[in-house]
Amino acid sequence: MSSTDETPQNEPRLFFPALQRFYARMIPLSWPILRVGVGLILAVHGYGKIGRTGGPAQLLVKMPEAAVIGAELTFLLMVTEFIGGLCIAVGLATRFFAAAAAIEMAVLTFYIYWGNGFGWLSRGYEYVLLWGLMLFAIALRGGGPWSLDRAIGKEL
Repeated sequence: MSSTDETPQNEPRLFFPALQRFYARMIPLSWPILRVGVGLILAVHGYGKIGRTGGPAQLLVKMPEAAVIGAELTFLLMVTEFIGGLCIAVGLATRFFAAAAAIEMAVLTFYIYWGNGFGWLSRGYEYVLLWGLMLFAIALRGGGPWSLDRAIGKEL
């Protein structure tokens, strides 16, 4: 397998062999779809928090979790979600921003939401754990072949 080939050589046999050409063409798209989706949703999530809180001074009132880690740090994390999400989407400094956001989700999972149980509807850790795992996977893999990191020829 070459460094640019994203298709493993030992794929299982297909139940419908006629789909082989389709899958061969689509598999390279799977990573950019995941990276762009995660990045853009993370960016929108961060932007929405920044817009609705009015800055660090209002965080303690509007976001209870800010009281645990501090208003300034919470604001920095929201900016990281916004800027980092955009960078993850385009594949720029992908590993750095994905790792930073994954660490943020780990803190939210284990220090903010863990005591509420699993279910997100009861303010549990389900949602932030899922996001943390996706971001961790992106941090391990990097931007992939269709990313600015790859176009520049350097990544963290």
